[in-house]
Amino acid sequence: MSTPRESKPAKLVISLFMKDKILIEPISAQLVEKFGPVDMISSWFPFDYTSYYESEMGTPLFRRMMVFKTLIDPCALPDIKLFTNTVEHGCAMGEKRQVNIDPGYLVHERFVLATGKNYTHRIYIGQGIYADLTLIFTRGAFQTLPWTYPDYAQENLKAFLEQVRKKYVLDFKEIDGIKPAEKTGDNIYD
Repeated sequence: MSTPRESKPAKLVISLFMKDKILIEPISAQLVEKFGPVDMISSWFPFDYTSYYESEMGTPLFRRMMVFKTLIDPCALPDIKLFTNTVEHGCAMGEKRQVNIDPGYLVHERFVLATGKNYTHRIYIGQGIYADLTLIFTRGAFQTLPWTYPDYAQENLKAFLEQVRKKYVLDFKEIDGIKPAEKTGDNIYD
């Protein structure tokens, strides 16, 4: 019989992509006001793995990842996604979004994104939001899954998330009384 346990706190990671890079300033200000200080931020990555968003947002598109210092409860993901949807709508020009914001969280074993779109591998987590298991951490690196979005399968993005994971491990070690390796029996620091 398994014993129920509270979930470990997670690192909040928010992906933003847009055509007009100057939008990052007012949007990041709203995100910082809501979620606290930024711990890490990626360089700009080209977002050219799909043409799905071009008719709405234009081209070329660029992605930036923001990582927040304050660890979150993974159960907060639906509320976080609803807030970022509100920010998206606030930046829209008529019916066209100017930015796409995808929040997720990173823990030792996985990287999960929030979405409002159901699919076979996505788990409903409440308030119209699903959890998309995007990457798993095994054999010392993030591994893709058959459904991983092509941009998240790219080495530059996975390398950034591996840096985020290293920071998360350090953050986790600083939390009094939490020793994840002892809790699970796994050596999660590899």
